[in-house]
Amino acid sequence: MRHRSVADLMTPTAVSVVPGTTFKEIARLLDEFGITAVCVVDESNRPLGVVSEADLVRRRAAGAGLDTAGALMSSPAVVARPEWSVVRAARVMDRARVKRLPVVDAGGRLVGVLSRSDLVQLFLRRDRAIQEEVVEDVVTRTLGLSPSALSVEVVDGRVTLSGTVRRRSLVPVLLRLCNSVDGVVGVVDRLTYEDDDLPKEEGP
Repeated sequence: MRHRSVADLMTPTAVSVVPGTTFKEIARLLDEFGITAVCVVDESNRPLGVVSEADLVRRRAAGAGLDTAGALMSSPAVVARPEWSVVRAARVMDRARVKRLPVVDAGGRLVGVLSRSDLVQLFLRRDRAIQEEVVEDVVTRTLGLSPSALSVEVVDGRVTLSGTVRRRSLVPVLLRLCNSVDGVVGVVDRLTYEDDDLPKEEGP
């Protein structure tokens, strides 16, 4: 089972500026390219920080008189690598409370940008593709179960699992793996089991 990587979803051409780029030039670039932020890079194309629309509005409202990217940027830049899974990138984005991540190569040079809108593409996967991944990768390859023993239905990204597994302990594992498939928004458990191999809960 393979999660999509940052390289699969990122925009490979990131609009960037240098520390000396002026406030007005940044505003023009945001408007021209229809974007909400630009990456600030050094002379080696390594990210130093990010200037967003919010930075422009906030600094101007404060009357701070900051007129260059170097003064306006949020720094240091929180970055991602192309080989990261999008799950890892999403967690970094959430933890850092940012809406986009500059993507850098092994040398730290800017090669693209990943935004929240790019991550939304995961949830636009076709139901058929999700169903095939659940059956082939989760049920058959990872758990070694017979696909004929289970019914996997996917509607609008929601997976419904029906059928019987040998051991009860397989049910939570199967649900967890299905939830980790890219594009799945929820899993409905209609599974039964033959043997209850989980420890009994003791009463008070």
